[in-house]
Amino acid sequence: MGISTHILDQGLGRPAAGVAVLLELDDGVEWTTLGRAVTDADGRIKALLTDPSQCSAGVYRVTFDLDAYFAAQGKVAFYPQATVQFRVVDAAAHYHVPLLLNQFGYSTYRGS
Repeated sequence: MGISTHILDQGLGRPAAGVAVLLELDDGVEWTTLGRAVTDADGRIKALLTDPSQCSAGVYRVTFDLDAYFAAQGKVAFYPQATVQFRVVDAAAHYHVPLLLNQFGYSTYRGS
């Protein structure tokens, strides 16, 4: 079905627009890039996979570029990137990987 994300900046109390995000798949030997996108004004990327048929069971990695996001605000990020690995078991299901962040920390969970 697909993989999406939503980023909320808790320090500012609003969505994190303009965050570059990279999606990769672990093929057992190396990480293969499947998609790149930037969050919209609502902090969302509705489809990290350009082709949803690319979704298969396996271990995925989403990397959020926090350095550039916070630099645009004149801040230095404690974590230059947030990298989240997750497992897709059912390729027909939708996987939503939200990120809650601030300049000094972040958390994530499986969303809906």
